[in-house]
Amino acid sequence: MNKLNKFLIIASASIIGLSSCTKYSDQLPTIAGIAVSNPAFSTLKGAAIQGGVAVTLSNKNPNDAGGNFTVFAPTNDAFARLGLTDAGTLGVLQNSFLTNTLLYHVSNGNLPGSSITNGGSSASALTIPRKFIFRGTDKYINGSKILATDVMASNGTVHVIDKVLLGTGVNIVASAQLLSNAQVFKSPELTFLVEAVVYSGLAPTLSDPNNNFTIYAPTDAAFKAAGFATPAAIRTLTQAQVQSILLNHAVGTGRFTSELNGTTATTAGGGTLTFGPFTNGVYTIKSNGITTPANMVIPDILCSNGVVHLIDKILLP
Repeated sequence: MNKLNKFLIIASASIIGLSSCTKYSDQLPTIAGIAVSNPAFSTLKGAAIQGGVAVTLSNKNPNDAGGNFTVFAPTNDAFARLGLTDAGTLGVLQNSFLTNTLLYHVSNGNLPGSSITNGGSSASALTIPRKFIFRGTDKYINGSKILATDVMASNGTVHVIDKVLLGTGVNIVASAQLLSNAQVFKSPELTFLVEAVVYSGLAPTLSDPNNNFTIYAPTDAAFKAAGFATPAAIRTLTQAQVQSILLNHAVGTGRFTSELNGTTATTAGGGTLTFGPFTNGVYTIKSNGITTPANMVIPDILCSNGVVHLIDKILLP
């Protein structure tokens, strides 16, 4: 039995013991107290301190009549999927991004697990929406699996999730530019992709609020592995060639990993992508022009006009 399961059993027993005596409700820990007391949330604890929300989640919610928050809490394993293995590694992130990311996990009021319905949505403290998706017997918020619900706190409710929720609030191109301008990680990322999008002339299409895409976005390392030493090297190809390659990374309609409902998809360029099995919340992607599939590096980034998944290979047509 892992530490998280042990904690949930203890927490559940405590809730049962206190639920019949509402005058003892203040004996429950706060949401911040849950993170502090449980080793499975130690990275979340560090993030809350660094991001400046620990004090907020230690108190009643002034924006809710009952003083409550609902928090979808990523475990240590959820942070580790982003390469954030402990509180000390959070320093690679810009604080403003970390704060906004934490707020994307928070809602005003109590949202009990029983009210989570397939296709439903929930507003976050950032006003960026979040979507509930049922996949078989599993429940997801965006692309994050809900591992446990209704861990009660004195100032609200905690639901446990297996991936960090990521929402930018801006369009696909602007989201990529946030990464390339080092406004997310302190080291730039997607610099090659931004150069390719601008050079190809596709920036207006991928910025248009009337368009909606799933984008499989190759990382800088993916471009380097394909032989591009610098972003400027992309311009050794023609604009038409770059556009053709980029369109092979776009599928109409933004979808989270949890919404994958087929083995293939037709790209915006008319190509075919083949998906591997859905495993631990991710899947592989193969195009006709590569011999081994691409893996997801960071999945499920919600943008205002679609969903972006960072991948480790270029999907050649």
